[in-house]
Amino acid sequence: MGPEYLIAAVASVALTVVAELLVLRTGLFRRRAYWLTMAVLFAFQVPVDGWLTKLSDPIVLYAPAAISGLRVPWDIPVEDYLFGFSLLTTTLLLWERHRRADRPT
Repeated sequence: MGPEYLIAAVASVALTVVAELLVLRTGLFRRRAYWLTMAVLFAFQVPVDGWLTKLSDPIVLYAPAAISGLRVPWDIPVEDYLFGFSLLTTTLLLWERHRRADRPT
């Protein structure tokens, strides 16, 4: 067993960024509203994910070999932040792309 979760998390971020910069080109990364949205996501992710993954009484367990072992803050695996970024960003990118496609020319 290897660091599957870490590899998948890093790959998801890379694919999301490449999709925006080379394919979708929505300009999302240049918008203040996007970065505020990310701040809200992480503000809510920290207490919820922290409660779910706290090492003192975990609800969600990760195989130690599948993750990097880096946990910040409150025992949250760094991979969870990477997936959070990818999930929200991909959703917003596709939403923006669909919105632009529906706009009359």
